[in-house]
Amino acid sequence: MRVDVLGVGFDNVTMDEAVGRAVKFLDGDQARYVVTPNPEIVEVCRENPAARAAVNGAALVLPDGIGVIKGAAMLGTPLKERTPGIEFAARLMKRMAAEGKSLFLLGAKPGVAETAAQRLAAQYPGLQIAGVHDGYFRESDPVAAEIARSGADVVFVCLGAPKQELWMAEYGPATGARLLCGLGGSLDVFAGTVERAPEFWRKHGLEWFYRLCKEPRRIGRMMKLPLFLVHVKQEKRRK
Repeated sequence: MRVDVLGVGFDNVTMDEAVGRAVKFLDGDQARYVVTPNPEIVEVCRENPAARAAVNGAALVLPDGIGVIKGAAMLGTPLKERTPGIEFAARLMKRMAAEGKSLFLLGAKPGVAETAAQRLAAQYPGLQIAGVHDGYFRESDPVAAEIARSGADVVFVCLGAPKQELWMAEYGPATGARLLCGLGGSLDVFAGTVERAPEFWRKHGLEWFYRLCKEPRRIGRMMKLPLFLVHVKQEKRRK
C-alpha cells in the first residue's frame, strides 16, 4: 500500500524494511529500480507526466526529503520515516559486500565515479566494483550494453532528476542488473568532492538549509519546497 503525496505514491517503509526489500530484489529474475523523491522531484512530477509515470513505476519509492514526511502528515497519511537515498545506498552496499555482490556507478563528471569506486571498495571490503561511467553521454544504448557486459548486480544511477528516473524506466532491463537506484548527486559525496551535512543538521531535518548555505546558487531549486507545501495545503482543503 502506497501513500499518495501530490500524485507520487510512496512506499510506507522503514529504512530496514526498504533495504530488506532491495536485497530480495537481487534474487529476482527481472530488473527493478528504486527512486528517492524529495519535494522538488514531486513538484517536477506534478508538471511532467512522463516523470510521474517513471517515478510511480519504481519497485520502491522512498521519501528522501523531510518535506515529503511533513506533507504526508499534513494530508493525514503519515509515512513511517524519512529514508534518504544516500543512507539507503550505504546500508545496501554493506549488505552487498557481505554477499560479494557487484556494483556499477553511473553519473557525475568525468573522474568522479572512478574516485567514488576506489573509496567505496576500501570502505566496504567484499563489494565488487563492476565498472564506472560518467554522466556525460548522448547515446544510452552503448552505456546500457557496457553495464550488461560488466555483469553488475546493482547500478547506482546518478544523473539527476528526472533524467535518472526516466533512464532507469527505459534502459533498466537492457543493463542486465537486478536493481538500479536513482541517487542524484550521491557520487560526489561518495567521492569526497561534496560534503554531506553534519549529523545535527540531518537529525533536525535541516540538511536542505545546510546545503543552501554551502551552495547559495541552489536557491532557485529550494523554492520548490514552499511551493510543495502550498500545493499540499491546497490538496488538504480538497479532501
